Amino acid sequence: MVEPGAEGGRAAQLRSSGLRSGWTTGACATAATRAAYTALLTGRFPDPVTITLPKGQQPAFALAVEELAPGRAMAGVVKDAGDDPDVTHGALVRATVTPGPPGSGVVFRAGPGVGTVTKAGLPVPVGEPAVNPVPRQLMREAVADVAKRYGGTGDVVVELSVDNGEEIARSTWNPRLGILGGLSILGTTGIVVPYSCSAWIDSIRRGVDVARAAGRTHVAGCTGSTSEKVAVAVHGLPEDALLDMGDFAGAVLKYLRRHPVPRLTVAGGFAKLSKLAAGHLDLHSSRSHVDKGFLAGLAREAGADEQLAAAVAGANTGLEAVQLCRAAGVLLGDLVAARARDQALGVLLGAPVTVDVLCIDRAGAVVGQAPPLGPPPRTGGRPGGGAPA
Repeated sequence: MVEPGAEGGRAAQLRSSGLRSGWTTGACATAATRAAYTALLTGRFPDPVTITLPKGQQPAFALAVEELAPGRAMAGVVKDAGDDPDVTHGALVRATVTPGPPGSGVVFRAGPGVGTVTKAGLPVPVGEPAVNPVPRQLMREAVADVAKRYGGTGDVVVELSVDNGEEIARSTWNPRLGILGGLSILGTTGIVVPYSCSAWIDSIRRGVDVARAAGRTHVAGCTGSTSEKVAVAVHGLPEDALLDMGDFAGAVLKYLRRHPVPRLTVAGGFAKLSKLAAGHLDLHSSRSHVDKGFLAGLAREAGADEQLAAAVAGANTGLEAVQLCRAAGVLLGDLVAARARDQALGVLLGAPVTVDVLCIDRAGAVVGQAPPLGPPPRTGGRPGGGAPA
């Protein structure tokens, strides 16, 4: 999901930029399932095959592969993610449909390249194929419609597979989330919106869910792999306590506000966390920038003279600014970390989460840190700090 109100603005940007939307793995799996079950009942594959998405759209998909044998039909659709840089773009999503026992309904199985859930906290139970609830519902509805049209029972086994899916999954969060053996079949609307970032934010939320289900009491939101290594080195955190936050500090904090974990470490590059310190929740370079004037003001608070403050204001990068201050014995990094921690606590709105911050340079050296601090004492009003989550 994206934040309320963002979708309309995003859609307008896409129309003006000419970026092309695409289809989720869930939509592709639904199309393949519909085609395969139709062939199982009629002996013919519909090509193209049309499906109905949750909001009523009815896209048509061309079949890339098809195979019909006694008691078995397989169809495959190549995923087109449009202009989104999706690692599953071009993947071949297959559905193999076979008859199931009477009264069994639709049973899902993970074929080659589709993962199996091994950790609690995800939307489907442990041991089940990694097929999310909305795609499951779309496929059930497609099977029911085909059964009604052609006289089937609707009792089928649907085995989903993705060519090279296990290899592709290594570039995703799946191994960390305990989804082993391949990709997930995902999607809530069936449509991939280019650069919407919704998949990344959803992965952050699932990471929190898995950490909570595993009983973790300390998680780390990290801007990249280097900061993850630092968080592990400093705090000894296991892999399932690491949240690949990227630029989405706000997504981590807002989800933890509703689903608290007792302690959060925010770890990242100094420049990015200086943006958080200045109040930005989206740390991407195109949507926020390092405010050198803000850093110069903090440097003065930390004891810098006017000459050093002017040098900070004119620094080429945020990292240069902190290096200038360190050389002069001015702890700008620690003050930035403390302000970033305070901003995080402000977004958490009194949720029971203690926050500490680690600022690093490109080599992974800690250039600033703020010790753990919990939410401010409640002063009455609404539970959780007096404001709605």
